[in-house]
Amino acid sequence: MTRHSRRASPALQALTEADPALAALSLWCRHRDDDTVPGAAETEGQDIRYGPAFDALPLHEQIGLAGHHVLHVALGHSARMAEMALRLGDRFDPELWQIASDALVNQTILAAGHALPRPALTLSDLLRGQGAEVDANVALAEWDCERLYHRLAQTGGEAARRAAQERALPRDLRPESGTQAGAGEDTPPDRAEWHAHLARAMAAGQVAGFGLGVIGHRLADLPRPRTPWEVVLRRLLARAMTDRPRPSPARPARGWLAASARALSEGAPLPPWQPRLQRGTAQPRLVLALDASGSVADDTLALLMAEVTGVARRVQGALHLLVFDEALRIDCPLDPARAEAALRALDLPRGGGTDFAPVLARAVALDASALVILSDMDGPIGPARPPRFPVIWAAPQADPPGPPFGRALSLAR
Repeated sequence: MTRHSRRASPALQALTEADPALAALSLWCRHRDDDTVPGAAETEGQDIRYGPAFDALPLHEQIGLAGHHVLHVALGHSARMAEMALRLGDRFDPELWQIASDALVNQTILAAGHALPRPALTLSDLLRGQGAEVDANVALAEWDCERLYHRLAQTGGEAARRAAQERALPRDLRPESGTQAGAGEDTPPDRAEWHAHLARAMAAGQVAGFGLGVIGHRLADLPRPRTPWEVVLRRLLARAMTDRPRPSPARPARGWLAASARALSEGAPLPPWQPRLQRGTAQPRLVLALDASGSVADDTLALLMAEVTGVARRVQGALHLLVFDEALRIDCPLDPARAEAALRALDLPRGGGTDFAPVLARAVALDASALVILSDMDGPIGPARPPRFPVIWAAPQADPPGPPFGRALSLAR
């Protein structure tokens, strides 16, 4: 485990001529032989471990499989897997992440002109299982691993699991543990370094005119700095619901009273008026509106509820639930401490159209501090004049349409 892989050396050497971009990326991975690996190879963090089954493959399949794992490392799938597990907790399904990441990488390797041990699960296979017919190159430009994972989770993942079982998909990706570096080895490169590695490798591939460099610039799964939507939502809600002191024009500030008393005793002019700042007496109220006509993955809905209720508890605010389609179907307060359990117990209506006007009118009547609307945003908004409180549109699409007012957040990743 401390020496460079003997098993992978012929394939990695062949990569220098077969695919300059993948060959350049492979230099930043750690390749090790490991007889305990159950399959041909597996990835954890920056480490690629090759098992005895790798020796049995012909060279052209070894090249494709080595490139498969190099892409897992370069795209940060192991680290992103660990981050998704941290975000979703017990709701995270590592099998679906494995399926999503392998399908994307396999489609990329095949599009780059390499072979893989058959049968290989591809992104096209998964999308066909979801009832969608999409060109492979178009799909690679549209889907990243997080979005594909949520799409599979939204449908339960049964079709994806059957497809993986039919193709005997190996479980060859492990979440990054942070302890992959052995004694005396350098610390694994961070994401900023990998951005530079990817840019240089793609440039080399484009100059060569074949392999990954020809298609790499179209990959939607290239790691890009993104702030998770939960963090953005948390900041927006905390800012909207935090009670800030407001000037009270009818009452003078204590500092102004003291300065005025001194001015009068000395016969000097009075200082400029300073109103007293006072906090509001009303409890902040967060309104959560769920569009019953849309669909969203259960883990995404649970994560949204956790963020909303967490903010409500921290600011000691009230939480109110609205479920709607063309009209309001459920209109009730929620206890933030028991909101998730109460939501699971509700009989949520499904189907129908969407009309946002009743929701906005009810939120105004409730004197909301902020309104979060979980919807695909397909429906009449109502009056064009925005309400005085912040409106956050939480949409399941990767690229939601621009709202007439408020802030749109994509929950697809």
